[in-house]
Amino acid sequence: MSQLTWNQQIVKKNNTLLVFQTITNEEPISRADIAQRTGLNKATVSSLVNELLTKDFVYESGPGESSGGRRPVLLHYNVNAGYSIGIDLGVNYILGVVTDLKGKILLEKTVKVNEHTFIEVTEQIKQVIHSLIKDLPKTPYGIIGIGLGIPGIVDKQGEIRVAPNLGWKNSDIKTLLEEEFQIPVIVENEANAGAYGEKQFGVGQDYKNIVYVSAGIGIGVGLILNNELYQGLHGFSGEMGHMVINMNGIPCSCGSKGCWEAYASEHALLKSAGSDSTLESLIDKANNQDEKAIALFKETGQYIGYGINNIINTFNPEQIIIGNRLAMAQTWIKQSMLDIIYSHSLSFQQQDLQISFSKHSTHSAALGVAAITTESFIQRELQDY
Repeated sequence: MSQLTWNQQIVKKNNTLLVFQTITNEEPISRADIAQRTGLNKATVSSLVNELLTKDFVYESGPGESSGGRRPVLLHYNVNAGYSIGIDLGVNYILGVVTDLKGKILLEKTVKVNEHTFIEVTEQIKQVIHSLIKDLPKTPYGIIGIGLGIPGIVDKQGEIRVAPNLGWKNSDIKTLLEEEFQIPVIVENEANAGAYGEKQFGVGQDYKNIVYVSAGIGIGVGLILNNELYQGLHGFSGEMGHMVINMNGIPCSCGSKGCWEAYASEHALLKSAGSDSTLESLIDKANNQDEKAIALFKETGQYIGYGINNIINTFNPEQIIIGNRLAMAQTWIKQSMLDIIYSHSLSFQQQDLQISFSKHSTHSAALGVAAITTESFIQRELQDY
């Protein structure tokens, strides 16, 4: 690093991020327009752009429209400078995606999970990652990182404290994957990842205060508060699937009784439907007007609504997003869920509240961890200035 003072280094890093973000948000754009948008002088912009060009973060294209004089060279974000891998680990599946640096999915792979031991699942995740990266073309940075969304409590160091539906405790998958691939790994709670995915690429883009409900085999909640992912003191926020909605209720995988996810999750739905059922088969039955399937979805929607009612009265959010696998059953759970929410939550809490289903459904968490990984990479690279 050059012998700049600490303050100069901070200013330069912030200016570099500002120029880079201006290019990514408004490409194609000229150096002069960047200076105008950011308020930085043209010499500073030119110097910072040259460094971004050297790092392959941006590239130039032919002249744009002239406003008089020489036509300007246009700058673009080099989204193919590297690839990010996002892995969503569900209780019964592993979904892996490869994205470019702007979150576009280039490849994906899904496998079923039948055995839940830490070693067996870790090996399956490794196999998915190897299969995703084996045929990728060469890029300046290659694979810039791996993000992993986990259905459990993850601390800020990436250690899985407990994942009740997997039967894991104090598990360090981050170290194992970093040793295998020699690539930085970020581990995040999958509901947090889903919230981030919808904020960046989905139905949450226009909102600042979002509650994302990940309704799969279990239920987790991700919180975006004032445009920032909220993780709590140690990273443990959002475990609302384990709020008690029936004090004498049925046992939950966490060891308590009467938890929200014991009534409103995919696991609860399938338990009521019978052992041969899958979510997909129940949706097919409902689409064919099967009364039992429709009634089961209606009941699940009601239970989802009861939990969301508590969340609305606690956080007064702008938007609730229902994501993960149960979002595929939107047609059959939406109305009964809304009936409970609108009849039980406080009336003034409902003002300006948007209730949405995930744009990316089953892919929100994988996209979210891929985006978190990309941002970490960019921050790391720009820190070197």
